[in-house]
Amino acid sequence: MLVLAIDTSGSGCAAAVYDSAAGEVLAHAGADIGRGHAERLMDFVDEALLASDRQLADIDRIAVTIGPGSFTGIRVGVAAARGLALALGKPALGITTLQVVAESARQKQPGRPVLAAIDAKRDEIYVQSFTARGEAEGEPEILPVAEARDRFSGFDGIICGSGAPLVAAAEPAGKPDEIDIAVVARLGAAANPASAKPKPLYLRGPDAKPQSGFAVTRATAG
Repeated sequence: MLVLAIDTSGSGCAAAVYDSAAGEVLAHAGADIGRGHAERLMDFVDEALLASDRQLADIDRIAVTIGPGSFTGIRVGVAAARGLALALGKPALGITTLQVVAESARQKQPGRPVLAAIDAKRDEIYVQSFTARGEAEGEPEILPVAEARDRFSGFDGIICGSGAPLVAAAEPAGKPDEIDIAVVARLGAAANPASAKPKPLYLRGPDAKPQSGFAVTRATAG
């Protein structure tokens, strides 16, 4: 089975072609672009397909990160994944960034439960815990830092992600919230293809809100 994996959840933008039978990423393309995901994503998809010597028609399913993360980036990735899935007649599956961060840590230290904690800023954290087998325990949440620290003070496992120093004393190793596109692809290959279509996972409202309190006078014909 060939999986096209897409990530636009943060400042990075990436795509990869993954062969589940061989258990390897055939090719990937991407860059840390900051902004402009809508303009660059399909170029990276084309690059990954070309490097893997595969056609878009060869893809069996599409996996895309759905957040939490960048509001604009997530919308771009999810829209692209759903559009491609519709055109190909193939399933699209959503993978949370918390799941990717947790699975990346679990692969490095197998056999232990994992708490993924991503700094959501504003004194809040995105959190979700996983078993030693990578199974989610509960739903993703956004919590005040103090509440997260109290709730998970006795967590006996790996605490990973940019929010780890806010929950525990230890600093996370490496780049804490870097999304490994290979992990997105592997999780997508293992996911249930009958799951619901991917949609953005927003645990907090957007920063930009419509202005209110302005009255507009509507002219009418005399």
